[in-house]
Amino acid sequence: MRRELRRAARIAGFGALTGAMLPGFVVRETLASPGQRRCIRERWVAFWSASLLRIFGVTVLRDGANHPRGAGRLVVANHRSTADILVLLRAFGGRIVSRADLARWPLVGPAARAVGTVFVERGDAMSGATAVRVIRTLLTEGETIIVFPEGTTFDNDDVRPFHGGAFVAALHSRADIVPVGLAYASGSGAAFVDESFPAHLARMAGARPSRVAMCIGAPIPVGEQARASRLRDQAHRDVQRLVATARRTVDG
Repeated sequence: MRRELRRAARIAGFGALTGAMLPGFVVRETLASPGQRRCIRERWVAFWSASLLRIFGVTVLRDGANHPRGAGRLVVANHRSTADILVLLRAFGGRIVSRADLARWPLVGPAARAVGTVFVERGDAMSGATAVRVIRTLLTEGETIIVFPEGTTFDNDDVRPFHGGAFVAALHSRADIVPVGLAYASGSGAAFVDESFPAHLARMAGARPSRVAMCIGAPIPVGEQARASRLRDQAHRDVQRLVATARRTVDG
């Protein structure tokens, strides 16, 4: 009974918060000058993400500094749960690169579209190439772009091989690459694998409060002679190391 009440309260809170905040954000951003829109989006995203983490009882244990923004930066992390999106948006702001079907998820889809999420259709080379061009443009304009280079979610601490497209964009825009490792407390059941979004939402809504460790590494500078494949491999090594640190943090 307690689990069912918790599930109902959290799902209702998720719907009420997003449904109440989204129309106001869209109106404010539409009426704002181009120079104000990024600031309005960043404030909205930070508040929305932090509020949803509180509603779902997710506590973030943070290790490492959020390095000052200069030019654009590419934030790369392992991907285990839908909560990853909230954790990273609250910490870094910016825009997420996401699989295209997220645009069709209830409530999350409209919010993702409104804040400028970059959508990529899995297995579609043209969609991938278009996304790389968009990421490059946004990085050149000074945006923060958050990407999960594994391409999908997995259920353990092994970081799968990274796709290279975002690193090509970072190379050509000369954006710093910020590696991040995420680990959820053992037994939290946070992994989003082999289930629909509504099923995942219902399961997470009924779960007990949980913790996630987020370890932020030193930025990887893009040198004049760097190659995208080298940047990808360095980022993969750094993220794997940071995941190990995050695991010790959250379970230690």
